[in-house]
Amino acid sequence: MPTQDAPAPPAELVALAQAYGVDTRDPGPGGVPVGARTLVAVLGALGVAAGTPEEVREVLERHRAELQARLLPPCVVVRQGRRTALDVPADARLHVELEDGGAWELPRGHSHWLPADLPLGRHVLKAETSSGKAQAALIVAPAKLPQLPGRSWGFLAQLYSVLSGRSWGMGDLGDLADLAQWAGADLGAGFVQINPLHAGLPGAPSDPSPYRPSSRRFADPVHLRVEAVPEYAYLAGDQRAEAEELGRRAARLRAEVLAHDGLIDRDAVWTLKREALELLHEVPRGAGREAAYRAYRRREGEWLERYALWNALAEVHGPDWHAWPKGLRHPDGSQVERARKECADRVEFHRWLAWQVDQQLAAAQAAAREAGMPVGLIHDLAVGVHPDGADAWALQDVLAGGISVGAPPDAFNAHGQDWGLPPWRPDALAAAGYAPYAELLRAAARHAGAVRIDHVMGLFRLWWVPDGHAPTEGAYVRYDAEAMLGVLALEAHRAGTAVIGEDLGTVEPGVREELAARGILGTSVLWFERDWPAGGEILAPDRWRTGCLATLTTHDLPSTAARLSGEHVELRHRLGLLARPLGEEQAEAAGELADWRAALTRLGLLAPDEPLSMPVLYRFLAATGAGLVGVWLPDLVGDPRPQNLPGTWDQYPNWRLPIADGAGHPVTLDTLATTPAAPFLAHLLAPTPPRPA
Repeated sequence: MPTQDAPAPPAELVALAQAYGVDTRDPGPGGVPVGARTLVAVLGALGVAAGTPEEVREVLERHRAELQARLLPPCVVVRQGRRTALDVPADARLHVELEDGGAWELPRGHSHWLPADLPLGRHVLKAETSSGKAQAALIVAPAKLPQLPGRSWGFLAQLYSVLSGRSWGMGDLGDLADLAQWAGADLGAGFVQINPLHAGLPGAPSDPSPYRPSSRRFADPVHLRVEAVPEYAYLAGDQRAEAEELGRRAARLRAEVLAHDGLIDRDAVWTLKREALELLHEVPRGAGREAAYRAYRRREGEWLERYALWNALAEVHGPDWHAWPKGLRHPDGSQVERARKECADRVEFHRWLAWQVDQQLAAAQAAAREAGMPVGLIHDLAVGVHPDGADAWALQDVLAGGISVGAPPDAFNAHGQDWGLPPWRPDALAAAGYAPYAELLRAAARHAGAVRIDHVMGLFRLWWVPDGHAPTEGAYVRYDAEAMLGVLALEAHRAGTAVIGEDLGTVEPGVREELAARGILGTSVLWFERDWPAGGEILAPDRWRTGCLATLTTHDLPSTAARLSGEHVELRHRLGLLARPLGEEQAEAAGELADWRAALTRLGLLAPDEPLSMPVLYRFLAATGAGLVGVWLPDLVGDPRPQNLPGTWDQYPNWRLPIADGAGHPVTLDTLATTPAAPFLAHLLAPTPPRPA
């Protein structure tokens, strides 16, 4: 069924859209043309006026003329080890200023090639002809990203859900360090992958989703372990008494979750932590600590200043910068400098908070490595940011206004999806030499052994939904995949981190192949690994790709316990989410389990009279050649509840559930560490036997 408005757009509008990287046909069956209204709105978000035929004609002619006259593109991204041709005039003289201060002079010629042995890095390419000069950012990237040190298994966890006896009502970075130490030292696990720890939008009630953050560049201080801040030891007098009282109130929050089957209340947790952290911020720092803080500020530079300033301004004017006084709505606005001085104390507090989080993230990764983990922490990079938040304010010159990222209609969602996240503008990103994107990757990789890229297909194209349009009335906008992957490869190389791409769902042909060629791992979920062109046959272990993270489930999918019991169908039925009658859905779920029982029996992994169980399914994953095998942490205790149920908001407690046992009673990290399932799975999955306790 066509999803776009009719009639088909004029040919010149189509040509203009294609010139700016906009796909002009719907990705569904039949390739219905994208409607004119959508194309005009998407082009407008790219800074291209296309409201009338005259504007379209004028802009198209100007664009073609600019391309013809251009001496260099705004940014050149090449792979080390490849000679790269440049389309420049025959008399052009090329010069490369290297990142380290050196230079390369390239000979003149009728065709110009960048040599294959240029050093890795961010350089400057200059071109000069008799008629003018130009320069562009030159990024030389490795041909392949860092690879895993070997096959390993590890836990997949939503950090907020992993509470210990010391948590202040939700899992924190101290819990993460403990989880990594236990998993690595006792079980021989190679990694712990966690949800995005990005800074959330302030205010109550807050959005609990870690995939709609205020900032992807900085982590949220709600994850701090208050007692682990070094200055806590130096609290005295009334400050000490106040901090201890806050700790007692936090213990009641923890008990509400763990002892009374409560939900995680992020806002209540942050209220207590913020009060405690305000006290700690007042404690004088020693000379060494002060030096470390100054070094952190120098490293983070203007990114930190803008982030801290946004948070300070949000305390005064609210978290939606679109509603701020006009002179504050842009980081270079006329009133910004005066406001910075007026709220200098609050800016300083938010800078200090960012430093504390950075230190505890570093400590958690150090704990993982000291426990013997070859990878350590795997951090998750969300696909976008909240349109009202800090990054959207600071980066508005390189983000598309009036646009939301989403997904077109497909077999799983006939209405399409609108995620409410502004996308990168590909033209502005290139003009900035991809520096904002590179900085984001640098931050994500700083305290990680690997980084997971949410919706990695977005490095190639994203579904843009203009404001006021249904998700069905969007269009794909293309990105320079060679540049996006090249920048990713360079930053991963410098950090020594591997990269995992979340490539689930509809993936354009050729994307998985290109990602694999660059050394980016994919994500393979057991239930989806079938040979669909051959009728949906379950893939035997030897047919799985090796370059992947293999798992039984994710945060958006039913838990293993729910799939095995059929509870996931019942849950969706209770919430009115089924598209078909309950009986049909149950029959399909039962048929899926029957298929797996038959396949596992044929493979000799399941005896004819043996029940289909979680250990058997992990035994299958162990038989594949997947580079990483991920164990969903709640599987250790048979938690049947998904952490997030797509399609719901207030109908289900998304992102607020602690890990619980099969009866729904919350369990602590300390309890998880004593469950017999943990050492059993460790022996099943480990490439080498885990170290004895």
